[in-house]
Amino acid sequence: MPCKPLAVTMGEPAGVGPELVAQSWFQIRHERAETAQTPFYCCCDPDFLSKRLSDAGFTIPLSIVQTAAEAVSVFTHGLPIVPLARGVVSGRAGSPSSADAAAVLESIERCVADVMSGQAGGVVTSPVQKETLYDAGFAFPGHTEFLGDLAERNGLEARPVMMLAAEELRVVPVTIHVPISAVPGLLTTEAIVTTGEIVARELVSKFGISNPRLVIAGLNPHAGEGGRIGFEDRDVVAPAVARLQALGIDARGPLAADTLFHAAARKTYDAALCMYHDQALIPIKTVAFDHAVNVTLGLPFIRTSPDHGTALSLAGTGEANPTSFIAAIAMAARMAARAR
Repeated sequence: MPCKPLAVTMGEPAGVGPELVAQSWFQIRHERAETAQTPFYCCCDPDFLSKRLSDAGFTIPLSIVQTAAEAVSVFTHGLPIVPLARGVVSGRAGSPSSADAAAVLESIERCVADVMSGQAGGVVTSPVQKETLYDAGFAFPGHTEFLGDLAERNGLEARPVMMLAAEELRVVPVTIHVPISAVPGLLTTEAIVTTGEIVARELVSKFGISNPRLVIAGLNPHAGEGGRIGFEDRDVVAPAVARLQALGIDARGPLAADTLFHAAARKTYDAALCMYHDQALIPIKTVAFDHAVNVTLGLPFIRTSPDHGTALSLAGTGEANPTSFIAAIAMAARMAARAR
């Protein structure tokens, strides 16, 4: 089957995303032949990107294309760019503007549309500045929810689940961007079971793991010690583990989180379900800070993203590290190849 390119979004123009896309193309094209087997293109304003690269001291050729298919043939000559339709991007490095919000969203919408129509094999998203989007009337809590809405507009079911993945560790937070005080009230047996089902299913379909092993972290210290240190692990988490096991999923827990992430423990499972944001992200950012990838499971298409933000202070300096972005492209490429 012919190779479909990956669609890469522009992200926040004032952040490091645009220049990291170009740096990633350069390194993949010249230093990582195995990753270059799946080409990619960026939906962006080419004039803006050319100026940003020049200001940052990069000499990286751009190849203007109108369709995803054209990107394949020009990928070896320059970074393929599908131009935006909604005008110019100001994108002054380090200074986000709500005037660029329409272009940011157009880039995402175009890339998702290309994947949904079968022109592209997956989406790699550059970081966005949510505050800027909110100022322009963006109605979603974040990037992932917007992607889910785009899928549903096309009549497809979406139940987005955030996974942070690296060779050393995969983690999934059941609750994400909420105050720690709100976690116990939001944590339900149903939420854990639904998340576990999606993770197990997509470890098979997107990662090629035939019999995935899940561990489920306890919410409280020592996984609650049978109710002595909080009742949630006994009354909420343990029943979820039992239901996952009844569904035929290899699941263990609730387990004490403080002994779940050392090297020997990590060898015993394929993904860890964690009860809140930092319980998942602290360990993976400790063991894989530069190369962890944000993967959205539960979407009807492949989506990865680098595990970092817009890094406004580094934008335009040429000092941002493209390692995580390259890892996100490489992971999406492997998933796309498996789907083919």
